[in-house]
Amino acid sequence: MSPSLPYQQASYTISAPRLELCPTDSEAEVAFIGRSNAGKSSAINALTSQNKLARTSKTPGRTQLLNYFTLAPGRYLVDVPGFGYAKVSADMQRQWQHQLERYLQKREVLSGLVLLMDIRHPFMDSDNMMINWCSQSAIPLHILLTKADKLAFGPAKTALLQVRKQLSEKSELATVQLFSALKNQGVDELRAKLDSWLAPSAKEEAGEDSV
Repeated sequence: MSPSLPYQQASYTISAPRLELCPTDSEAEVAFIGRSNAGKSSAINALTSQNKLARTSKTPGRTQLLNYFTLAPGRYLVDVPGFGYAKVSADMQRQWQHQLERYLQKREVLSGLVLLMDIRHPFMDSDNMMINWCSQSAIPLHILLTKADKLAFGPAKTALLQVRKQLSEKSELATVQLFSALKNQGVDELRAKLDSWLAPSAKEEAGEDSV
Protein backbone atom coordinates (compact mmCIF):
# COMPACT_ATOMS: atom_id res chain seq x y z
CA MET A 1 0.00 0.00 0.00
CA SER A 2 1.33 3.44 -0.92
CA PRO A 3 1.97 5.82 1.99
CA SER A 4 -0.58 8.53 2.66
CA LEU A 5 -0.08 11.82 0.88
CA PRO A 6 1.38 14.62 3.06
CA TYR A 7 -1.86 16.50 3.67
CA GLN A 8 -0.40 18.58 6.50
CA GLN A 9 2.15 19.99 4.05
CA ALA A 10 -0.45 21.18 1.55
CA SER A 11 0.18 24.68 0.25
CA TYR A 12 -1.76 27.24 -1.75
CA THR A 13 -0.68 27.31 -5.40
CA ILE A 14 -2.90 29.44 -7.62
CA SER A 15 -6.42 30.77 -8.12
CA ALA A 16 -7.54 30.23 -11.70
CA PRO A 17 -10.51 32.22 -13.05
CA ARG A 18 -10.94 29.78 -15.94
CA LEU A 19 -9.89 26.36 -17.19
CA GLU A 20 -7.05 27.60 -19.40
CA LEU A 21 -5.20 29.02 -16.39
CA CYS A 22 -5.25 25.82 -14.30
CA PRO A 23 -1.85 24.24 -13.52
CA THR A 24 -0.33 22.46 -16.52
CA ASP A 25 1.73 20.04 -14.43
CA SER A 26 -1.24 18.38 -12.75
CA GLU A 27 -1.29 14.59 -13.06
CA ALA A 28 -4.26 14.03 -10.75
CA GLU A 29 -6.57 16.33 -8.84
CA VAL A 30 -9.70 16.14 -6.72
CA ALA A 31 -12.27 18.92 -6.68
CA PHE A 32 -14.31 19.90 -3.62
CA ILE A 33 -17.75 21.13 -4.56
CA GLY A 34 -21.00 21.97 -2.84
CA ARG A 35 -23.39 24.69 -1.83
CA SER A 36 -21.69 27.80 -0.56
CA ASN A 37 -22.76 27.16 3.04
CA ALA A 38 -21.87 23.45 3.12
CA GLY A 39 -18.41 23.99 4.62
CA LYS A 40 -15.96 23.34 1.77
CA SER A 41 -13.17 25.56 3.06
CA SER A 42 -13.56 24.22 6.61
CA ALA A 43 -13.35 20.65 5.29
CA ILE A 44 -10.14 21.38 3.37
CA ASN A 45 -8.64 23.03 6.45
CA ALA A 46 -9.55 20.01 8.61
CA LEU A 47 -8.18 17.61 5.99
CA THR A 48 -4.83 19.40 5.93
CA SER A 49 -4.71 20.26 9.66
CA GLN A 50 -4.28 23.92 8.71
CA ASN A 51 -6.67 26.52 10.06
CA LYS A 52 -6.22 29.09 7.31
CA LEU A 53 -5.18 27.18 4.17
CA ALA A 54 -8.57 27.56 2.51
CA ARG A 55 -10.23 30.87 3.27
CA THR A 56 -13.44 30.61 5.27
CA SER A 57 -15.96 33.40 5.39
CA LYS A 58 -19.11 34.29 7.30
CA THR A 59 -20.50 35.36 3.94
CA PRO A 60 -21.15 32.22 1.84
CA GLY A 61 -20.24 32.42 -1.82
CA ARG A 62 -16.89 34.20 -1.55
CA THR A 63 -15.01 31.48 -3.47
CA GLN A 64 -15.16 32.77 -7.05
CA LEU A 65 -12.11 31.03 -8.52
CA LEU A 66 -10.67 27.55 -8.93
CA ASN A 67 -8.35 27.55 -5.92
CA TYR A 68 -5.49 25.03 -6.17
CA PHE A 69 -3.59 23.49 -3.26
CA THR A 70 -0.53 21.31 -3.86
CA LEU A 71 -0.28 18.03 -1.94
CA ALA A 72 2.71 16.56 -3.79
CA PRO A 73 4.29 17.05 -7.22
CA GLY A 74 1.47 16.82 -9.75
CA ARG A 75 -1.18 16.18 -7.08
CA TYR A 76 -3.74 18.87 -6.23
CA LEU A 77 -6.86 19.63 -4.26
CA VAL A 78 -9.20 22.15 -5.91
CA ASP A 79 -11.72 24.32 -4.07
CA VAL A 80 -14.28 25.27 -6.71
CA PRO A 81 -16.92 28.04 -6.54
CA GLY A 82 -19.86 27.25 -4.31
CA PHE A 83 -23.32 27.32 -5.83
CA GLY A 84 -26.86 28.12 -4.89
CA TYR A 85 -26.32 30.71 -2.15
CA ALA A 86 -23.90 33.44 -3.15
CA LYS A 87 -25.20 36.99 -2.95
CA VAL A 88 -23.97 38.06 -6.36
CA SER A 89 -25.62 39.14 -9.59
CA ALA A 90 -27.39 36.68 -11.84
CA ASP A 91 -24.81 37.43 -14.54
CA MET A 92 -21.96 36.47 -12.21
CA GLN A 93 -23.79 33.28 -11.25
CA ARG A 94 -24.07 32.37 -14.93
CA GLN A 95 -20.34 33.02 -15.44
CA TRP A 96 -19.46 30.77 -12.51
CA GLN A 97 -21.77 28.06 -13.80
CA HIS A 98 -20.20 28.21 -17.28
CA GLN A 99 -16.64 27.98 -15.97
CA LEU A 100 -17.57 25.18 -13.59
CA GLU A 101 -19.18 23.17 -16.38
CA ARG A 102 -16.12 23.62 -18.59
CA TYR A 103 -13.83 22.53 -15.78
CA LEU A 104 -15.85 19.40 -14.99
CA GLN A 105 -16.29 18.41 -18.61
CA LYS A 106 -12.82 19.12 -19.98
CA ARG A 107 -10.34 18.70 -17.10
CA GLU A 108 -8.87 15.31 -18.05
CA VAL A 109 -6.77 14.95 -14.87
CA LEU A 110 -9.84 15.21 -12.62
CA SER A 111 -9.69 11.98 -10.58
CA GLY A 112 -12.81 12.46 -8.49
CA LEU A 113 -15.21 14.86 -6.84
CA VAL A 114 -15.89 15.42 -3.16
CA LEU A 115 -19.44 16.72 -2.80
CA LEU A 116 -20.34 18.34 0.51
CA MET A 117 -23.93 18.14 1.71
CA ASP A 118 -25.22 19.48 5.03
CA ILE A 119 -26.38 16.36 6.89
CA ARG A 120 -29.56 18.21 7.90
CA HIS A 121 -30.43 19.14 4.30
CA PRO A 122 -29.14 16.47 1.88
CA PHE A 123 -30.09 16.07 -1.77
CA MET A 124 -30.84 19.67 -2.63
CA ASP A 125 -31.43 20.27 -6.35
CA SER A 126 -27.81 21.29 -6.94
CA ASP A 127 -26.60 18.16 -5.11
CA ASN A 128 -28.76 15.91 -7.26
CA MET A 129 -27.46 17.65 -10.38
CA MET A 130 -23.85 16.87 -9.42
CA ILE A 131 -24.63 13.27 -8.48
CA ASN A 132 -26.37 12.69 -11.80
CA TRP A 133 -23.55 14.36 -13.72
CA CYS A 134 -20.91 12.21 -12.04
CA SER A 135 -22.92 9.08 -12.73
CA GLN A 136 -23.38 9.93 -16.40
CA SER A 137 -19.72 10.92 -16.78
CA ALA A 138 -18.37 7.93 -14.81
CA ILE A 139 -16.51 10.26 -12.44
CA PRO A 140 -15.90 8.82 -8.94
CA LEU A 141 -17.85 10.74 -6.29
CA HIS A 142 -17.40 10.83 -2.52
CA ILE A 143 -19.98 12.65 -0.42
CA LEU A 144 -19.27 14.29 2.92
CA LEU A 145 -22.32 14.71 5.14
CA THR A 146 -20.98 17.81 6.84
CA LYS A 147 -21.85 19.32 10.20
CA ALA A 148 -22.47 15.82 11.59
CA ASP A 149 -21.77 17.25 15.05
CA LYS A 150 -25.11 19.06 14.83
CA LEU A 151 -26.88 15.70 15.31
CA ALA A 152 -26.59 13.11 18.05
CA PHE A 153 -24.90 9.82 17.10
CA GLY A 154 -28.13 7.89 16.51
CA PRO A 155 -29.82 10.42 14.20
CA ALA A 156 -26.51 11.00 12.36
CA LYS A 157 -26.10 7.28 11.73
CA THR A 158 -29.70 7.04 10.55
CA ALA A 159 -29.17 9.94 8.16
CA LEU A 160 -26.02 8.26 6.80
CA LEU A 161 -27.87 5.00 6.13
CA GLN A 162 -30.75 6.83 4.45
CA VAL A 163 -28.41 8.81 2.19
CA ARG A 164 -26.42 5.66 1.38
CA LYS A 165 -29.62 3.87 0.35
CA GLN A 166 -30.78 6.73 -1.89
CA LEU A 167 -27.31 7.07 -3.34
CA SER A 168 -27.16 3.40 -4.34
CA GLU A 169 -30.17 4.05 -6.55
CA LYS A 170 -28.51 7.02 -8.23
CA SER A 171 -24.88 6.04 -8.80
CA GLU A 172 -22.63 2.99 -8.62
CA LEU A 173 -19.47 5.09 -8.26
CA ALA A 174 -20.56 7.16 -5.26
CA THR A 175 -19.62 6.67 -1.61
CA VAL A 176 -20.64 8.64 1.48
CA GLN A 177 -19.44 9.31 5.02
CA LEU A 178 -20.14 11.43 8.08
CA PHE A 179 -17.93 14.48 8.51
CA SER A 180 -17.45 17.30 11.00
CA ALA A 181 -14.69 19.84 10.51
CA LEU A 182 -15.37 21.22 13.98
CA LYS A 183 -14.78 17.85 15.67
CA ASN A 184 -12.30 16.46 13.11
CA GLN A 185 -14.75 13.60 12.57
CA GLY A 186 -14.16 11.55 9.42
CA VAL A 187 -10.82 13.15 8.48
CA ASP A 188 -8.90 9.85 8.36
CA GLU A 189 -11.63 8.25 6.26
CA LEU A 190 -11.52 11.16 3.82
CA ARG A 191 -7.73 10.97 3.56
CA ALA A 192 -7.93 7.25 2.77
CA LYS A 193 -10.41 7.95 -0.02
CA LEU A 194 -8.25 10.71 -1.51
CA ASP A 195 -5.16 8.48 -1.28
CA SER A 196 -6.96 5.90 -3.43
CA TRP A 197 -7.60 8.57 -6.05
CA LEU A 198 -4.41 10.62 -5.93
CA ALA A 199 -1.48 8.55 -4.65
CA PRO A 200 0.97 7.51 -7.40
CA SER A 201 0.45 3.91 -8.40
CA ALA A 202 3.14 1.28 -8.02
CA LYS A 203 3.38 1.22 -11.82
CA GLU A 204 4.02 4.97 -11.94
CA GLU A 205 6.68 4.74 -9.25
CA ALA A 206 8.39 1.82 -10.99
CA GLY A 207 8.33 3.72 -14.27
CA GLU A 208 10.01 6.72 -12.66
CA ASP A 209 12.71 4.51 -11.16
CA SER A 210 13.44 2.79 -14.46
CA VAL A 211 13.91 5.97 -16.45
